[in-house]
Amino acid sequence: MKVAGFGFRRDATLASLREALREAGGSEGLAAVATVSDKADALALKSLAHELGLPIRSVPADVLAEIVTVTQSELIKEKFGAGSVAESAAIAAAGRGARLISARAVSQDRMATAAIAEGDGK
Repeated sequence: MKVAGFGFRRDATLASLREALREAGGSEGLAAVATVSDKADALALKSLAHELGLPIRSVPADVLAEIVTVTQSELIKEKFGAGSVAESAAIAAAGRGARLISARAVSQDRMATAAIAEGDGK
């Protein structure tokens, strides 16, 4: 199962999320999108998921904090306990044995990040 994880500011636009996903490798083959629980209801993410016909997987912040990520943001580490929300959300939502297949990519406006992971879906 292939999942795109997203980290983004509350005021990120649908265009920002699209661009971050495109930079991370695109939507081909995705089974879901994922983010930290407190942002899973964001309009831009819901719009992107609807556009792609994919479910949103919500990942609790404490689960994100347990995942070691390739990229590290001190700001995100302080706020969520994780090095990258996008990477850790993708890994957590992809299931057991998940591995990152695309590290965090950032939209040009720096409002959104996306990463892609693949796992067994469980």
